[in-house]
Amino acid sequence: MVNKMIDKNINEIEKIIKYSFKNKKLLETAITHKSYANDKKDLSVDRYNERLEFLGDAILEHIISIKLYLMLPEEKEGELTQKRARIVREPSLSEVITENGLSPFLRLGRCNKKNGEIIKKAQLADMFEAILGAVYLDGGYEEAERICLLLMAKKIEDEINNIVENTDYKTRLQEEVQKEKDRKISYVVIKEEGPAHDKNFFVIVSINEKKVGEGNGKTKKEAEQKAAKEALESL
Repeated sequence: MVNKMIDKNINEIEKIIKYSFKNKKLLETAITHKSYANDKKDLSVDRYNERLEFLGDAILEHIISIKLYLMLPEEKEGELTQKRARIVREPSLSEVITENGLSPFLRLGRCNKKNGEIIKKAQLADMFEAILGAVYLDGGYEEAERICLLLMAKKIEDEINNIVENTDYKTRLQEEVQKEKDRKISYVVIKEEGPAHDKNFFVIVSINEKKVGEGNGKTKKEAEQKAAKEALESL
């Protein structure tokens, strides 16, 4: 009965991540927390996911680093580092697991199931990294990269477009301008380049019709954020 349940869970996970394991044991290990192995009185290192998590953590940083480097050619090293940190942080990874319907498959020991949501978020983040490590061992780097970018597409897109806390430059600029009365911000698209499916937008931002920043990006939102960032720096 237990084996049938594990097989069913593995099949469901494979459907979600769109990858079929040649070695199903790797995936079983990836979704197994140490507390579960402890309950089963089997703490050999290939029975729970800590080693796979270690591997997946390194692969995740590599994949996200390359993605950001290619998608944001004008960003400096410091900004890229901050963006990567926000994408791969624990709350972000646990949300990816939950939003993709993978959280019910985490195998926890009886004691850990009684613990609060804070601990569980850490365990879900570990599970994501362990799955990534398992895919890498089973199918190679390209498959690990494909699945990572598939599951994290929204997190990466949001970060690239600055739709995250503390990186919304437009809001920060608005707050800065509102410190003085009778100041008005305006954003204007001054140019568009490229074909319809791959446009590049150029935007200027003005305060009381005086230009204070400019930026460009693959979307108007991204261009406006970059213009606002430049304006903040100039102010």
